[in-house]
Amino acid sequence: MLFETYTLRSLSLTNRTVMSPMTRSRAVKDNTPNALMAQYYGQRASAGLIIAEGTSPSPNGLGYARIPGLFNEDHVQGWRLVTDAVHAKGGKIVIQLMHTGRVSRASNLPEGAEVIGPCDTICPGTMHSDSEGTQPHSKPRAMTIQDITRAVWEYTQSAKLAIRAGFDGVELHAANGYLIEQFLNGNVNQRTDAYGGSIEGRNKFALEIVHAVTQAIGADRVGIRLSPYGAFNDTGAFPELEAQYATLVQQLSGMGLLYLHLLDHSAMGAPAVPAEFKAKLRSIFGGPIILAGGFDRAGAESALQNREADLIGFGRAFIANPDLVARMKANAPLNAPDMDTFYTADVKGYTDYPFMS
Repeated sequence: MLFETYTLRSLSLTNRTVMSPMTRSRAVKDNTPNALMAQYYGQRASAGLIIAEGTSPSPNGLGYARIPGLFNEDHVQGWRLVTDAVHAKGGKIVIQLMHTGRVSRASNLPEGAEVIGPCDTICPGTMHSDSEGTQPHSKPRAMTIQDITRAVWEYTQSAKLAIRAGFDGVELHAANGYLIEQFLNGNVNQRTDAYGGSIEGRNKFALEIVHAVTQAIGADRVGIRLSPYGAFNDTGAFPELEAQYATLVQQLSGMGLLYLHLLDHSAMGAPAVPAEFKAKLRSIFGGPIILAGGFDRAGAESALQNREADLIGFGRAFIANPDLVARMKANAPLNAPDMDTFYTADVKGYTDYPFMS
């Protein structure tokens, strides 16, 4: 089943593999996509669907060094290089909108931007900055209601720009401890206003963004990524987790979204998302499901055969194997990823991985 065609809403996919969104830090000038990034994604256009790396809808969301943005005309033109490269090879590509929120170092932000989050608690851990080296995360300013309204607008405007840039849709990144999940997660969100304190309150920001973006570009162009039980960026399980995510997915279920993307981080050391909970969310959502997290070909085939998912996401394997689909079809050996070059600034470990001879 992995290599069968699949119709994802209005998108005709050549197979059921998904290239997962992965930060690569190659937007070296003003967070603007470039020809090197177009080459990288074009090399991997044989994926059924590419989800481009986390891309900030706001200057405030550019927390990491050299991650791309999508909030001005230069960004639109840069991303157009990427979408043209993928479409020229028959591929489909959506962009992941990722606001880093409190997972940020102020020195990575452009002039006038600031580190913000649902609360003013600092995210534990450190982050690389090209100007400062490795430093602790910066202290965020707690978002006001006006800040929240502004952020919803920023996501909406960025989604519109994504369509102008030629993307087939957008994915809202509500996982991995970034801004939307900072509101969802009961360990991080300690607000006592309408955007915290309960299942309804913690879900409110995510739902407002989904509603606004779907109204702007159409629900069949909008996916969302969730990572219940994820532990990245000081999130982790909390009381009411399963009830909250079930409620969230129930509210998303009737909207006709492009897909629900469920990420299980257990392959990287986080607690596993229980199989019965994945099945419950699939049943509640009732639409296309992407599963991601530690899959190889055999695991992907099993998940598809058992109807646990409609599409399967592959991450690091796509970094190191631009022809991953062909290699899996042929049961050929895979290139090993070079982790030392994941977040560097040039060609090495990016566009120089070999294709099969």
